[in-house]
Amino acid sequence: MPAERQREDLSAKAILGHLISFDTTSHKTNLPMAAWIRDYLAGYGVESRMLPAENGIHTNLFATIGAARGATSRGGIGLSGHMDVVPTTGQPWDTDPFEMVEKGSRLYGRGTSDMKGFLACMLASVPAFQARPLQQPIHLIFSYDEEVGCTGVIPMIAEFGKTLPKPEIVIVGEPSMMTVVDGHKGGSRFRTEIIGKDAHSSRPDLGVGSIFVAADLIAELRRIEARMQEAYPAPRFAPPYPTITVSFIEGGIAHNIIPPRCAFQWGVRLTPGLDAREAGDMLQAYAERELLPAMRAVHPDCAITTELLGLMPAFLSGEGSPATTLALKLAGQNAIHTVSYGTEASHFHAAGCSAVVCGPGDIAQAHQPNEFIEMAELDNCMAFLLRVRDWAAA
Repeated sequence: MPAERQREDLSAKAILGHLISFDTTSHKTNLPMAAWIRDYLAGYGVESRMLPAENGIHTNLFATIGAARGATSRGGIGLSGHMDVVPTTGQPWDTDPFEMVEKGSRLYGRGTSDMKGFLACMLASVPAFQARPLQQPIHLIFSYDEEVGCTGVIPMIAEFGKTLPKPEIVIVGEPSMMTVVDGHKGGSRFRTEIIGKDAHSSRPDLGVGSIFVAADLIAELRRIEARMQEAYPAPRFAPPYPTITVSFIEGGIAHNIIPPRCAFQWGVRLTPGLDAREAGDMLQAYAERELLPAMRAVHPDCAITTELLGLMPAFLSGEGSPATTLALKLAGQNAIHTVSYGTEASHFHAAGCSAVVCGPGDIAQAHQPNEFIEMAELDNCMAFLLRVRDWAAA
C-alpha cells in the first residue's frame, strides 16, 4: 500500500477479503495484518501506533482521526475490534477458511463474523470520517489475543491517558446483528491439579487414584453450579444464571498403574455481581474438608491445588450510560440486549470508558466451520458508522 492516498477507495467487502487472507489464529503472528492496516491508514494520511506484545509476534494498533488531542486527554469515540481468530483445525470447511468466498448473499471465511467484518467496516469508513471536520475524535482500536481471554487489549488500555488518548465512549463491534448490547457475562478459568500416589492396580489400597479424586471434584463442581444458579439469578441473560464447564482433563500412566497425577481445566461464565474467584475457593474448601484428609492418610505428599488462569469481568454498562444511549440513537433502536459471550467491553468499562457492544454478523456463526457474514450486515454497519461520523462532526 503506497504512502500516498489510494486512487480508489476500497469497499468493506474488498477490505474484508484482504483481512481474511491473514491467518491470525491466536497462537500465530498478527504482525503482517497489523502492518497492512497501518499502511492502509497511512494511505489516507492517518498515523497509527503499534504497541507490540512482549512475545514479539503480536501487536495492538491505535489510530486517531480528527480533532487530534494530547495523549493525556479524554474524549471522542473509540471503535474497537480484535484481529485474532480461533483455530480451524479439525473443522470440516468446504472452502479455504483463509480465502474469502462469496456465495449468494454471504461471505465465507474465518473471521468474517468474528470479527474482521467490523474491522473492514471501520477501515472502509476512513474516507467518510475524513470527509467532514470532526469535533470529536474517532479512535480506531485493534487488539490481539481476544480469543484467548481478552488479554491482549489490557496493556493498550493501560496506556490510555498516558501515551494514548482515552476515549469517552467505546463501541466494541462484536457480532450482535447490529443490535445494542449493554451487558454480557464474564468468565474465569481455573486449573485444578491432583497429586495422588501411584501403586500397582492390584493393590489400590496402597495408592491414591488421582482420576477418582478428579471425578469427585468435578461432581462437586456440579453442586457448586447449582448453588450459584440459585444465589445469582440473572434474568436478562440466556441461560439466566452462571454456568460451569469442565473443558479439559488429562492424567494417568498405564492401565495397571494407579494414576498419581491428574489435572483438569474448568471455567465459570460469570453473571454481574458474582465474585470471579468464588467457585475456585468453594472447590478448594471442599477438597481440603472432604478429600485431602483421606488422601494424606495414605501418603503425606498428596495435594489438590486450584489455580486461577484467567479472568474476564462481567459487563453491565448501566441504564442510561453515554455509550448505550448513543448507540441506541445511532442504530435507531429502543431495545437493549445482553449476551452470554464475553468481550473486551468489560475491560474498557473497568478503565472508565463508557462501553457498549454493537457489530455486524451473527454470534451463531462465530467459531464455526464455514463461518459467514451476510453482506447486508456489512451495509448496515457502514450506515451505522456514517452516523457515528455525523455525531462526531456535530
